[in-house]
Amino acid sequence: MNTSRIEKTRKLTMLAMLCALAYVVMLIGRIPLISVGSLVLKYDPKDVIIAIGGFIFGPLSALLISVVVSLVEMLTVSETGFIGFAMNVVATAAFVCPAAFFYKKKHTMGGAVLGLSIGLVLMTLMMILWNYFLTPLYLGYPREAVVELLLPLFLPFNLIKGGINMALTLLIYKPSVKALRHIKLLTPDAAAAPTPTKGKRTALIIGAVILLVLCVFVALVLNDKIMLPFLS
Repeated sequence: MNTSRIEKTRKLTMLAMLCALAYVVMLIGRIPLISVGSLVLKYDPKDVIIAIGGFIFGPLSALLISVVVSLVEMLTVSETGFIGFAMNVVATAAFVCPAAFFYKKKHTMGGAVLGLSIGLVLMTLMMILWNYFLTPLYLGYPREAVVELLLPLFLPFNLIKGGINMALTLLIYKPSVKALRHIKLLTPDAAAAPTPTKGKRTALIIGAVILLVLCVFVALVLNDKIMLPFLS
C-alpha cells in the first residue's frame, strides 16, 4: 500500500512538473515561424514536453497535460479565449495522444517513430479542418480568403510544426528519461524499452537532425516566397 501511494505521488509530481515545464517553454520559446502580411503563425515547443509525458505515462496522461496547459495559457496569456483553448487542445492532443498510444503498443524506437508520424499527419488534418471551419470566426477573414490560405500556408505550417516537434521529441526523450531517473522522479523500470543498438540510435539521431534542419529550411523559404497580395 505504501509503495502504491509513493508511486501515485511520484506520478502526480511528474505530471505537475511536465505541465509547468510545458507552460514555461510555451512562454519563452514562442517564435514566429511563418509570416504572411499581417498574419503571423507562431511555433512553441510545448508539444515536445507533452509528447515525452505521453511516452512515459500513456495517452490519457498526455491528454490531461494538454488540457491543463491549454487552460492555464487561456487564463494567462492567450488573446483568443475559449476558441484558442479548444484549438490548442485539439492540435496538441491530435499529435501527442496517437504518438503515446502507438508507443505504448510498440515500446521500441520504431514504435516511437510510427506514433509520432501518425500524430503529425492527424494533427495536420485536424488543423486544416479547424482552420476551414473556425478561423473565419475568430480572425475575421472571409472564408474564401481562408480557403486560399489552406494549402500554401496552413498545411505547410502544421507539417513544419509537427516535424520540428517529432524531431525534438526523438532527440531528447531518452536523455530526459535518464535525467528523471537520476533525480529519482522515475523508477528504473518506468518508461523502460529495449535499448537500440548503437548503429540504430545513431541513425535515429541523424534522421531527427536532418528532419529538424529540413523543417527550419522550408520555413525560411516559405517566409521568403509566399506572396499573397490580398493580405497586404
